[in-house]
Amino acid sequence: MKEYKLAVIGATGLVGRKVIEVLQEYNLPISSCEFFATRKSAGTDFFFNGKQVLVKELKDDSFEEGFDFAIFSAGGDAAKHYAPIAAATGCIVVDNSSAFRMDPNVPLVVPEVNPEEIKNNHGIIANPNCSTIQAVVPLKALDDKYKIKRIVYSTYQAVSGAGHEGVADLERGLNGEEPHKFPYPIVNNCLPHIDTFMENGYTREEEKMINETRKILKNPDLKITATTVRVPVMNSHSESINVEFEEKFDLDELKNVLKNAKGVIVQDDIENNVYPLATTANGHDESFVGRIRRDFSLESGINFWCVADNIRKGAASNAVQIVQKLIEFDEQ
Repeated sequence: MKEYKLAVIGATGLVGRKVIEVLQEYNLPISSCEFFATRKSAGTDFFFNGKQVLVKELKDDSFEEGFDFAIFSAGGDAAKHYAPIAAATGCIVVDNSSAFRMDPNVPLVVPEVNPEEIKNNHGIIANPNCSTIQAVVPLKALDDKYKIKRIVYSTYQAVSGAGHEGVADLERGLNGEEPHKFPYPIVNNCLPHIDTFMENGYTREEEKMINETRKILKNPDLKITATTVRVPVMNSHSESINVEFEEKFDLDELKNVLKNAKGVIVQDDIENNVYPLATTANGHDESFVGRIRRDFSLESGINFWCVADNIRKGAASNAVQIVQKLIEFDEQ
């Protein structure tokens, strides 16, 4: 079996550390794995597959070592600068930032949803936004069966989605200290404000969900609206998703469609108070779905609750799964 060389960019961040953890779990045929970060974070040691690996400073010549793949979790500015440099060496980049997501020449991939798009890469593959990833896993199965007409997203997003500083702000608030990351204390508050506000009144996070869902489902005219909210939960995003279909449906059949969908775990037993929770989703790579019920205000619509680990499936695991698919395609 061929073995591959991989680089992790932004290795010391919240997502980068999770990428390293997930890589070891997935046990891909990686013969060599190098870690890179900014000068400030370089010099850190990580224990990886039984060896101590030093985190190197990321430079323009870092990719001259000849990598097959690179997972970027270093933010948009770093991705815009270094990803093309890496791709020019023949390395395939999987980028976690928003830098390339809406580029028509860059595939936006969730392996359970559109793995075939991986083959269309020109050296860079984009990882969708965390809140988009968990939603499109169940939505793709429903779209294939009933044809989605409209989506209304309402999200309840954990502080880990804002990185180390987001987590620290929740910890500060619990200790009675003032926030550094968020504009208001996150303790005892729900902040309807993720990323910056746009001129149209939406936030960039809401725009990401709308535009990325359209691209992944290959429906640029799909009607979607979103409200994204930061909540005092440490990890795992929760979402209330309202869907209107073109086709009529039988509710039991629809639930079976979700139960059989790859990457979806249905937890929907209201008689026994069984529904998805953030604490349940932690540490998993699936989208947990429950509270599945008709929307009686529509001729053909449903509501459901969707929860997933935003650092794992919403970023790290999705990127590693893309690399896994790249290896599978290479060996076919």
